[in-house]
Amino acid sequence: MTNDEFLMPSLRTLLILGRVSNLPTIWSNCLAGWWLGGAGHVQKLPFLFAGTTLLYVGGMFLNDAFDVEFDRQHRMERPIPSGAVNLETVWRWGLLWLALGAGCLIWLGELTGTLAVALTGCIVLYDALHKHTALAPLLMGLCRWLVYLIAASTGINRVTGWSIWCGLALAAYIVGVSYLARRESLLGPLRYWPCLLLSVPIVLALIMNTNQFREAALLISAVLGLWILRALRQTMWSPQPNIGRTVSWLLGGIVLVDWLAVADAPRQLAFVFIALFLTALLLQRSVPAT
Repeated sequence: MTNDEFLMPSLRTLLILGRVSNLPTIWSNCLAGWWLGGAGHVQKLPFLFAGTTLLYVGGMFLNDAFDVEFDRQHRMERPIPSGAVNLETVWRWGLLWLALGAGCLIWLGELTGTLAVALTGCIVLYDALHKHTALAPLLMGLCRWLVYLIAASTGINRVTGWSIWCGLALAAYIVGVSYLARRESLLGPLRYWPCLLLSVPIVLALIMNTNQFREAALLISAVLGLWILRALRQTMWSPQPNIGRTVSWLLGGIVLVDWLAVADAPRQLAFVFIALFLTALLLQRSVPAT
């Protein structure tokens, strides 16, 4: 392959391959996990954000590379089957992003590096198996849980109990979204039970936030709950169900889940989560989230 062929894909093609509209949710994961880990060590944040961003983008590239035969049958609009990018190029870029991302996180220390290696393995395992097993959403949830732990490991207190529990609540939400997303491309009846998993972060927040933090938790829970209902309405209570839009909006809602996890954080941090949420929705207008 020549250099011209390697560089041939347009910027938009690369953005679609990397599902960059979902990157604000990765950054909010990092922000929440870091805060739950005691915050501090701000000099580590650039490496944290760069590493997790590269791992996510690399994982999405490899997702398309592994799914090429499926996409040729069911999603011809995707970059590889449409001819917008060469399969070998996607493999090369994907592996490069994964290596660089893992390297950034390994640089931050033994615990962070160990978790980063575990996350990298889970990403590859998910990409390779997700079209072949109904348990794939559990792997996706595990990936996001590991992002929380990686972020928490960069804080002063490192991995805390709350970072573990809030990460598990996020993982439950991700599993629910992933089960819905599987119905976007595959034929079969829509199962409604995964929707119950979307409420796990709200239940945990109402348990963990007491006294002066209860009011903030209730407010953010209401915002998240209304957003979930608005997203589900596109599929559950619409004459023309639109699973794609439901999943996209629920993916944007990950930022709200993260905001809820740190309901006790200063107001300045709340503005950051709101900005990330709006950025995710704005990016979805030009780059598909799925």
